[in-house]
Amino acid sequence: MTVSNGKRRQPSLAQLRAFAAVAEHLHFRDAAAAIGMSQPALSGAVSALEETLGVTLLERTTRKVLLSPAGERLAVRAKAVLDAVGALLEEAEAVRAPFTGVLRLGVIPTVAPYLLPTVLRLVHERYPHLDLQVHEEQTASLIDGLGSGRLDLLLLAVPLGVPGVVELPLFDEDFVLVTPLDHWLGGREGIPRAALKELNLLLLDEGHCLRDQALDICREAGREDAPVTTTAAGLSTLVQLVAGGLGCTLLPRTALKLETARSSQLLTGSFADPAPSRRVAFAMRAGAARSAEYAELAVALRGALGALPVRVLEAP
Repeated sequence: MTVSNGKRRQPSLAQLRAFAAVAEHLHFRDAAAAIGMSQPALSGAVSALEETLGVTLLERTTRKVLLSPAGERLAVRAKAVLDAVGALLEEAEAVRAPFTGVLRLGVIPTVAPYLLPTVLRLVHERYPHLDLQVHEEQTASLIDGLGSGRLDLLLLAVPLGVPGVVELPLFDEDFVLVTPLDHWLGGREGIPRAALKELNLLLLDEGHCLRDQALDICREAGREDAPVTTTAAGLSTLVQLVAGGLGCTLLPRTALKLETARSSQLLTGSFADPAPSRRVAFAMRAGAARSAEYAELAVALRGALGALPVRVLEAP
């Protein structure tokens, strides 16, 4: 233990940043490049941290760098400290000037292509000083990113039922049935949900919430088996499979215009009321420092949805 004036010396943020980089890359040159520090300065910072803490963090050999047992434990702590400092700086920035700085928005693939143009236009026109960074990922990855602090706000289908996550509902939208030209349900209105019991329904791959929603709709219609013979990674591929005669699929109304415009071999049908639908919302961490901003952004976005085929929800 190193003592100065009767008090334990404190490691600096630069020392912790250098050690965290080495712990991540296990290579001094790569770590130095990652944080914009010279290799001698990085090595000196790690050595100074070891002296301050009174423990050996790294096992250095001529070929590689390894974390010592103490280094393994303290690397987790160092990252937590740096994450906390980053959150502190972001919170201070948000307090100083709302709708400025970085906003890391996570969006699911079945929403991103159809709603992002509206979101981006809104941000550009109303919040020009906001640095919006968009990350398109599946729901599980987005929730993980929100919990870890990698993402600030999510735009996805709800309900999530995740503790510590607050949902800000935006709109509901119906599903429509997309069929090949020669299908008996093609172009029909008032299709009963029970018709889903007999369809060869094409779905997205596992991991997409839209797949789970489609399966739930089938179960509500009385279909017990999983109607999956062919799957796709995205809605564009799914619609092309339908155009090729492999089956039918369900699309949210916001996706209909863009996805069906790519082929003349498709028809759409609408369900009888109440049609199967999904709800799309913002989701944020409970107690988020910028929660008032996110709520205001939700209000603004609801007001910008007039051109989309959705049912805009009132603020809770």
